[in-house]
Amino acid sequence: MLVIKTYKFRIYPNKDQAELMAKHFGSTRFVWNYFLAQRKESYLEDKKSLNYHDNSKALTRLKKDHEFEWLKEINSQSLQASLKDLDTAYGRFFKKQGMFPRFKSKHKSVDSFRCPQSIDIRDGKLSLPKFREGIKIKLHREMTGKILFATISRTPTDKFFASITCETEHEALPRTDKQIGIDLGIKDLAICSDGKAFKNLKITKKYAKKLTYEQRQLSKKKKGSGKRFKQRKKVAVVHEKVKNVRTNNIHKLTHSIVSENQVVIIEDLNVKGMIKSHKLAKAIADASWHELSRQLEYKAQWNERDFAKIDRWFPSSKTCNVCNFIKQDLSLNDRKWICPNCGATLDRDVNASKNILKQGLKILSGSGAESDSKQKPGKASGCKQSR
Repeated sequence: MLVIKTYKFRIYPNKDQAELMAKHFGSTRFVWNYFLAQRKESYLEDKKSLNYHDNSKALTRLKKDHEFEWLKEINSQSLQASLKDLDTAYGRFFKKQGMFPRFKSKHKSVDSFRCPQSIDIRDGKLSLPKFREGIKIKLHREMTGKILFATISRTPTDKFFASITCETEHEALPRTDKQIGIDLGIKDLAICSDGKAFKNLKITKKYAKKLTYEQRQLSKKKKGSGKRFKQRKKVAVVHEKVKNVRTNNIHKLTHSIVSENQVVIIEDLNVKGMIKSHKLAKAIADASWHELSRQLEYKAQWNERDFAKIDRWFPSSKTCNVCNFIKQDLSLNDRKWICPNCGATLDRDVNASKNILKQGLKILSGSGAESDSKQKPGKASGCKQSR
């Protein structure tokens, strides 16, 4: 199967290269902010909407202006890529797929720029436009396929990375005859219909004490001082550690599930809405349910697995998987319950995962349409709150 895959490698620029990268980060951010302001001003004053081609022509004229000659030091295609990103952001906003584009801050936005072409890796060095002498790169894994583009980024801990996107052939994992339904939770990250549970590492809680200490030290440092700058990096190191451990855990979990099962069913949770609950917001965010679902979906697609999401209003926890009786008064504290109809003793999470599997198989077979699993919002809202 032909797939689009991105390989992320650590790069080690020298002092001059790091300085030139900093100029690229700043210039692409300037182009975004400058033309976002132009678009807003044009619409407010003339009721005219500018597009990518208008901005591209204006950028060419801007580079000829003596005041903005420094833009010529930057790879022109990276500046154009910034304009395309802005145009895409506008398109997503008008399609109601995202928020209105906002101005980027030097201190809060992610430092990155994209190189659409002329990318080469040879003798342990990455060659890019304006960086033809080559940047030292650590190739910790084999990269295959045709290179499409590369994104250079810098983390708050001053580490540089190259994310190289390729079009490559992917060999699917061997087929299996197993099927699985997955109920996502907080105590256990994923509870499977076969009774297996994947532990939630609760990374944020594990590093909370360390993070609190470093943030307290940061609050004591004078703004703009060198010591504050060093302390900010220490705080960033803890955040980076939390992120890396969480991402690594989710990749291992999703790979394990997709490798062992031919059919994978999960539920379509409204994570954004659930995070609004202040009691569980931190725990839900730390669990990264959305990222787990995203990885399961693309890995299932790459490996020719059957994947489905059941409707978020389906009462998976309240329904008895033996007789389909729905216990409407089931609360969040009820971890085990006895079905009043058939007398079966049910573990809340395992029962939910079995119901998810049954409903997902109906959807895949075509006998259970999405509408069959939907209930009126008034009835279902209590169901999801009790999960």
